Amino acid sequence: MTVGLVQLSVGDDPARNLPVAQALIAEAAGGGANFVLTPECTNLIAAGREWQQQVVTTEADDQTLHALRAQAAELGIWLLVGSLAIRADVPGDTRLANRSFLIGPDGAITARYDKIHMFDVTISDSESYAESDSYRPGTRAVLADGPARIGMSVCYDLRFPALYRALSQAGADILAVPSAFNDTTGAAHWHTLLRARAIETGSFVLAPAQCGAHRVDHTETSRIRRSYGHSLAVSPWGEVLSDAGEEPGVSILKLDLQEVAAARSRIPSLCSDRPFEAP
Repeated sequence: MTVGLVQLSVGDDPARNLPVAQALIAEAAGGGANFVLTPECTNLIAAGREWQQQVVTTEADDQTLHALRAQAAELGIWLLVGSLAIRADVPGDTRLANRSFLIGPDGAITARYDKIHMFDVTISDSESYAESDSYRPGTRAVLADGPARIGMSVCYDLRFPALYRALSQAGADILAVPSAFNDTTGAAHWHTLLRARAIETGSFVLAPAQCGAHRVDHTETSRIRRSYGHSLAVSPWGEVLSDAGEEPGVSILKLDLQEVAAARSRIPSLCSDRPFEAP
């Protein structure tokens, strides 16, 4: 399998972001990738909820999703759209869904996953995030059948290893971790967490990421959000196979899925759970 990890630096205008993503997806496919992955927030990163509510639509009306489905079919590739902000249309709840999509080579959506763990954190006195104010958390883990068996996740999920253990024990060969990781926590934890998830589960980990300062055209703000970048691919033995650095672009690499079985036979920890009493 040849995979392409797309690294983006989106702003708050979906119409401006779309052609940039499409160009990099086409570059990945042109380089031989038959499975291409984009980051979390592929359609936009917005500084204000009011603007976000104005431009985000339902899945049926989302122009980014329509265009990327058509592109996957045109290129004949599997495409994991890391996530899109989507209007969830839940009665009594105006929050959005942070939803990841797996699209087949025919353009059909074969799997959907709504991000479960919300990034509600206080990093410092001047930096805090409350994702659950804008997004409604998902409740269901998703194992998708595509070019391999893919465990779907998004960004902050990375800090909850039980999710990845459950996906791998259910048969995942690849764990997808599309992200817009904060630059402060990314510098401290990104590489370590991704390598840990690969080592713990004996899985390939593919983590396309957002990078750099995110352009804000439609909201006045004194704080520009920055993402860490460094889209990573990690082997089932924990080796970093590619690191995209800090600029938008594409990483292309070949995966041998037989390495999953080899790693799990050497360290069969997925089969070694024992019951224990909680403290």
